[in-house]
Amino acid sequence: MTQTRAASPRHVLALLPLLVALIAVVLTPGRAAAASPQEVTGFGSNPGALRMFRYVPDGLPAGRPVVVALHGCTQNASGYGTGSGWTQLADRWGFSVVLPQQQTANNASSCFNWFQSGDIARGQGETASVAQMVDRQLADVSGDASRVYVTGLSAGGGMTAVMMAAYPEKFAAGGIVAGLPYGCAQAAGSPYVCMYVGATQTPRQWGDRVRAARPGYAGPWPVLVAFQGTADYTVKPVNMTDLTRQWTDVQGADQAADVSDTVAGYPHQVFRDAGGRAVVETYSVTGMGHGQPVDPGSGAEQCGSAGAYLLDVKVCAAYRMGLAWGLG
Repeated sequence: MTQTRAASPRHVLALLPLLVALIAVVLTPGRAAAASPQEVTGFGSNPGALRMFRYVPDGLPAGRPVVVALHGCTQNASGYGTGSGWTQLADRWGFSVVLPQQQTANNASSCFNWFQSGDIARGQGETASVAQMVDRQLADVSGDASRVYVTGLSAGGGMTAVMMAAYPEKFAAGGIVAGLPYGCAQAAGSPYVCMYVGATQTPRQWGDRVRAARPGYAGPWPVLVAFQGTADYTVKPVNMTDLTRQWTDVQGADQAADVSDTVAGYPHQVFRDAGGRAVVETYSVTGMGHGQPVDPGSGAEQCGSAGAYLLDVKVCAAYRMGLAWGLG
């Protein structure tokens, strides 16, 4: 036979804060669970056969910005949204995130098809699918159509340039990480030549490729923030140079940087148009390989979590982009 010893007053007092918290959870009316990425179906004709996920912070008011975040090869929508820091910043700053997801039926490595002619033209394929996701999101959350941004890593970065070129009226800005200029595979004759060597084009030729994607469009064009690792052997650094040439030409800016300094110890440049507006901003992450720069932690400038192609280099690309776009 065993005896049960009565709890001492000291033990009861130690449990009191936990009991109060549990009672608050039970008695608080309308208490909702924390938001998490959710799949959305029926967002349009979806000619590119993509899946749509989204992250909407609890209690997000109408009229807030929307960020479209495109994952890299072998990644998925939810993992990239969290790992890159975009969902963390959505909670911090108050915006929603659209997270397109590639399907292996379209690409065995789950890469967005930034190099396929049928997927990079306005009104066709994956490009049209992402555009339909934007329209659905703006309608569902009553988002601010003048503050929609698109960003992505690697193949997602290549698709970001595609969206900026094919649907410039939908995006105020784009953020490209280890990505490629619009039309690069066609200019180089192969996506692999584009990735590993680059394409021989003048700034005007690069700009003409963008202008041809949206004939007759008079602007404004999305501004660009780009990140590139200097030790990236999957997408060579020449691609950020070509992105700069392409988008400064589209914006009518010259090829000389107006600002050359360092941010978090890394070379940083800003290119301004004739009116003094920053239209291209670049970060060259010294020694970084192929991946998304993150800076895990709870500090004001920190975001993201380290993982495959999510590289802790003490600067969070999503934070820097959001700052440039006025989200924070």
